[in-house]
Amino acid sequence: MESWEKARQIKLLIFDVDGVLTNNQLIFSQDGEILKVFHSQDGLGINAAHKAGLRTAIITGRDSRMVRRRGEELRITDIYMGAMDKVTAYEELLQKHSLIPDETAYVGDDLNDLAVMARVGLACAVGNAVEEVKAAAHYVAIKQGGRGGVREIIEFILKNQGKWDQVVQEYRGTGPVLTRQ
Repeated sequence: MESWEKARQIKLLIFDVDGVLTNNQLIFSQDGEILKVFHSQDGLGINAAHKAGLRTAIITGRDSRMVRRRGEELRITDIYMGAMDKVTAYEELLQKHSLIPDETAYVGDDLNDLAVMARVGLACAVGNAVEEVKAAAHYVAIKQGGRGGVREIIEFILKNQGKWDQVVQEYRGTGPVLTRQ
């Protein structure tokens, strides 16, 4: 099955964080807290996915207050941090939302994403992903993680589901569009 056909079935989009929602840099504050840089267009893309009826989730190996805050800001309800076994978190998401693997997509960039990518209906990689992850992906974004790669993948899914134009029309409305990006 082609990637565009797989995209049509997606109901849940799952993201890794470092290198996917961020640019892969880890900046340590003077207090030892890890700071992360997120891309606002990725955030608006996640908001667009929600407007189109998709669920979103995060599965990451790190535990970070910044990730929790960003996830809450974007209204991502399922956030799994400190997930050394990403497959277990993925299986919990399937059960929680009564989904089958074909209805899920995962966006990764590094080797620790391969096990989940092998289980989802649509495996995606951002442009800066390692070669092994790109080889395992059904769709590889041109843009890098933390630099619009997630937005590109969301647009690919929504366009293939026939929902993109509707989302754009909603943003063109006459009243204010209240979104976080």
